[in-house]
This record gives sequence, structure tokens and C-alpha cells, in this order.
Amino acid sequence: MTSFLAAAIQLTSTADPDANFAVAEEQIDLAARRGAELVGLPENFAFMGEDDHRLEMAPLLADRAQQFLITMARRYQVTLLGGGYPVPAGERLTSNRAELVGKDGQILARYDKIHLFDVDLPDGNTYRESATVQPGQELPPVVEVPGLCRIGLSICYDVRFPELYRHLAGAGADVLFIPAAFTAFTGKDHWQVLLQARAIENTAYVLAPAQTGNHGGRRQTHGHAMVIDPWGTVLSDAGSGPGQAVAPVDVHHRQRIHSNSCAAFAGRSSPGAGLVAGTRSPTTRHRSRPFTGQRRRHRRPAPYLWPSSRRLAWGAPD
Repeated sequence: MTSFLAAAIQLTSTADPDANFAVAEEQIDLAARRGAELVGLPENFAFMGEDDHRLEMAPLLADRAQQFLITMARRYQVTLLGGGYPVPAGERLTSNRAELVGKDGQILARYDKIHLFDVDLPDGNTYRESATVQPGQELPPVVEVPGLCRIGLSICYDVRFPELYRHLAGAGADVLFIPAAFTAFTGKDHWQVLLQARAIENTAYVLAPAQTGNHGGRRQTHGHAMVIDPWGTVLSDAGSGPGQAVAPVDVHHRQRIHSNSCAAFAGRSSPGAGLVAGTRSPTTRHRSRPFTGQRRRHRRPAPYLWPSSRRLAWGAPD
């Protein structure tokens, strides 16, 4: 199959797993009735509440979330992504795990979130995901789903690190899953443009299930679950309320865009080409300057600050 419908589901999850599973099933059922064969749930689909409560419930919640995904995939005959649920990972720590389940209930792939969200926002909210979440130790997988396409996994804050998606594209991903619980404050400015950037630079479809609305206290998420094509076109946007973004994924369309992009740039010099080993690009005009006897001083670029979780994945220097 080269073309199929995909659905990115949008939820307002709470600290009540039973209610979350019920609402999630309603959306999966609706997506299947609309003809979707690939369905994604957002990050924190099973639980979104206080850290202490999550840590207490994690052992039971991990089992329930996994069984829910297996049951839903079989019941509605869809390939289903659970975009992130807590799995015990040590004393007062959980992993944030995404799992892809085939329509026969087989677990096709899993990924523990690498890049953790630690930030103080101007709206007064503070997030310290690393205080209770263990970063993943393995790069995300790309799995070929028979009858559909090759799918790469990621979670939320990963979207700000393009190298991770170059890894997925290099492994042949046709679809990049980016399930999220993106904050309302950053989402209004960054969510869509980041998703489009990841789609365009990797010539891949992006499926981005999302959390939306108020989750208790001051926690607000942005919503706007999306399906985006490899040209960066937003094919479907779920808006700001619970629902889903549904759109076709055409693998041949992706391959055409990828081939045309490669052909367009074949043989062209990059802006910096020819500057290695003292040579110059033939397109670069150079005006000589008289020697003044003084060396020109060049400012060194500021060092890049590698997140500790990213260092584990990419081998950055300590």
C-alpha cells in the first residue's frame, strides 16, 4: 500500500486514567470509522497530573497503558501509537515511553524520551521533567509496518533537536511521529513552525498528536494536533479542542518530493564550498585589501551547551 489515512488524536488528559482511557477509545473508534489505518495518541495520554501521583501510580499505570494499546489496536484493527506513558525506572523516576502497536497487538517498536523539558517560562510556569524522568539511553527506532510505511518515533521536546530527525530520515522513515503535550505559552509561537521544519528538512510526513486545554492548576497545553506532508503543507489541524487531525499519507508523494529535492541540489555548491584548504568558490567575488601589518581578530562562536540527556545520545563532549 502506498496511500492510507492517518489520524493524530488530540486529548485533554487528566489525573484520572479511567476517564483518559475512555475518551481515548472514543477517538480511536472515530478515527477507525473514518478509515484511518495509522492512529497516534499524544504524550501523557494515560495520565496528566502531579509528579508525586504519577510516581505512585507508575507500576500499575505502565501495565494498564500497554494493555490498553494492545487491546485498542486489535479491536479497531489499526496500527496505534501510544505517545508517552510512565514506566518505572528507579527510585522516584519513570521513563516517558512511546510504543507502536500493530493491528495484531504485537509491539512493533518502543522509545524512551531522550530530551527532557526543563525550563522557566515567562508566564510563571516552571517545568523540571528531569527531576522525576530518566532520559532514554537509545536513539529512537524506525520500523517498517507491513502494508503502510516506515515509521520513526520521537516525543515532544525532541522536536527542537533536528539531529535526531536526521537519524530517523537516514534510517528511511516515511513518517515521523511527534506526540506532544506542548505548553500553550511556547506552542503559539513554535509548535507549527517546528513541525513544518522537521517535515521539510527530512522530506517526510509528520504526525503530531497533541494535548490541549487545561489539565489542572496552571498547566495549559497548546493543542493543534497536525498532519503535515513532506513539502511542509499542513494537511489537517485539530484546532484547540479535543478531536483529531486526519489526512492521507502517500508514500509515492514523499518519494517524489525527496527525489526532486535531491535532483534540484545535485551538483550545486553550498555557500561555503571551496573555502576548505584555502580555495574559494568560483561564485564568490573577492576584493583584495591592503596589508596593514595587523592581524584581523575573529570572534569565536559561543560554545554550544549540550543538554545532559542529549550528551547520552549524541556523544557530545562533557
